[in-house]
Amino acid sequence: MSASLKDWTPGWIAQFKAFVTRGNVIDLAVGIIIGAAFTSIVNSLVEDIFNPMIGLLIGGVDFSNLFVVIRGERLPTLEATRAAGSVALGIGLFINAIIKFLIVAFAVFWVVRILTRISLRKDAEAPKPLPTTSEILLTEIRDELKRRPS
Repeated sequence: MSASLKDWTPGWIAQFKAFVTRGNVIDLAVGIIIGAAFTSIVNSLVEDIFNPMIGLLIGGVDFSNLFVVIRGERLPTLEATRAAGSVALGIGLFINAIIKFLIVAFAVFWVVRILTRISLRKDAEAPKPLPTTSEILLTEIRDELKRRPS
């Protein structure tokens, strides 16, 4: 009896194995990994390139450190202000998040657009399948019937 218990495995394990080994799941995993790497690039682009430029345009202000204190004491940085127990709105951080979203959305738009064009080209270039023998015979019968006088 113990041998049969050893061999028994729940059905969901086999289903899970089949799910994980599908190509779509593996593609999704690769996409998530690339997305995570892309996120770090976008973060650097916004924080290291865009923020200094925007800060320069608005008078030398550290753009990522723009905040409004609602209650409590204002300190030189948002982190210090919040650490002191003050309530502050991180406007600069919110604007950073919006900029990051727009960059990612723009990149995804172009990737989808390019992939759509590639798939449309493949569909246009794909050869039409040859007719089956049944289709050929039915076409011949139809043509013969059209030729016969009524």
